[in-house]
Amino acid sequence: WWTRGDLDGFFGLFVDNLIQLILIAGLCSWVLGFPDDLVYGRIFPGIAISLLIGNIYYAFQAKKLTLSTGKRATALPYGVNTVSLFAYILFVMKPVIDRTGDPELAWAIGLAACFGSGVIEILGSFVVKWIKKVTPRAALLATLAGIAISFIAMDFSFRIFNDPIVGFAPLAIIFIQYIGRKKLPANIPAGLVAVIVGTALAWAMPGRMDAEALAAAATVDFHFPMLSIGALVKAVTSPYMLEFLPVIIPMGLFNLMGSLQNLESAEAAGDTYSPKSSLIMNGVGTLAASMFGSTFPTTIYIGHPGWKGMGAGAGYSIANGLVITLLAILGLIGFTKELIPIEAGAAILLWIGITIAAQAFQATPREHAPAVVIGFFPALAAWGLLVASSVARASGKTLQELFTSLNRDMNIGGLIALDRGFIFTSMILAAMTVAVIEKKFTTAALWSLAAAVLSAIGLIHGYAFDAAGNVINAYGPSATWPFVIGYVSIAGIFAAMQMLYVKRVNEDPI
Repeated sequence: WWTRGDLDGFFGLFVDNLIQLILIAGLCSWVLGFPDDLVYGRIFPGIAISLLIGNIYYAFQAKKLTLSTGKRATALPYGVNTVSLFAYILFVMKPVIDRTGDPELAWAIGLAACFGSGVIEILGSFVVKWIKKVTPRAALLATLAGIAISFIAMDFSFRIFNDPIVGFAPLAIIFIQYIGRKKLPANIPAGLVAVIVGTALAWAMPGRMDAEALAAAATVDFHFPMLSIGALVKAVTSPYMLEFLPVIIPMGLFNLMGSLQNLESAEAAGDTYSPKSSLIMNGVGTLAASMFGSTFPTTIYIGHPGWKGMGAGAGYSIANGLVITLLAILGLIGFTKELIPIEAGAAILLWIGITIAAQAFQATPREHAPAVVIGFFPALAAWGLLVASSVARASGKTLQELFTSLNRDMNIGGLIALDRGFIFTSMILAAMTVAVIEKKFTTAALWSLAAAVLSAIGLIHGYAFDAAGNVINAYGPSATWPFVIGYVSIAGIFAAMQMLYVKRVNEDPI
């Protein structure tokens, strides 16, 4: 149950999870304006339950494999899904906050989104082979990579360069081990060293950290997990669910496919686990999170070969789940937030963003690289719209006023259209491009027709301005008819090309 390698594995996984919890605390406070009792009293205990359930299951799964094979098996790393974390905060809960100013409602909608992801993960475990067969890998990975570059890597690179004294040294440490693949002396986990160095530098700078806030947060305040079924049921049946399906469905599918790929990675490293049971447990952990107050899905992490190379087995997984649970229940995550600056762990999240983006090129055929790049555009547009919205608010204007004055020169209308349902759009554009590269023009036409249908419904591209000048989704072809016509015309061109291509091959088969 415990080896020396489990200690290294625990520090690596724990630091990763801890940085995410600090990040969640910061984003829920800064971006969403959630009160502390909601974050520390409801969300964190729910996260603890989901992590404890999953970590214990995967530890026992590894122990069982060890006993059956006679070789040490490493438990699958598990935690909060980083990409879903950003997606649900920025594209589910924040729009609700912007429109209603109601943290309880935004939290409830986040619970429903998390629940929906869990359902998709469980159901998808039975059809994941078919999903993987019909959707090109480039289409799935390009969407993740676009989010990773814009909303993860870019954001944390800005944080690092905004505070170089604190951020640069941890960045160098993370790059040495995770990108340069050079172990630190005594095989000390780089994530732990980076956080310690960054924290020490921050506290050494006069006025940089708040000792009074740290002292105030050092008290133990018990927060036991509580069921949130009432809020969950109310949110699931609300009209908001239809609006956020373009986020919930793709994120659930990405979580599913990402977990499957990580299972394949574990098998390549020597640990073969049942895909169905592993993926079902992943979904169960996400459902448990939503039922106990967490708005963030869980996932099987990347990096299993790394933990295995450290010599970790089953114990590191259980230790991670127990320690995270204790911090959440004792109310000490706020203490760690005041103790450790975000910049000290920003390099870890930057590395995650870089890894996800790099994987989109490394794990797909070389000739599909243009499809990956095209898949970036919608995510970059979504990030650009977020920046534009922030600029408008800071200047005392609405986004509609900014649109009116700058659309002719900067084509903000196209930016907004790409933002609406951008996760679907990214998948479709990348899949369509792969089909064209492979000269499968009928397949490309079908993807284009799928885009036309989604446009007609309003799940992609449809937008309007509300009375306050904010962008809202607009459903139905009356708002999106130019896109419907455009995609149908693309499908027609591809269909004609298919007929010409087949005719040419039949006339000159050589």
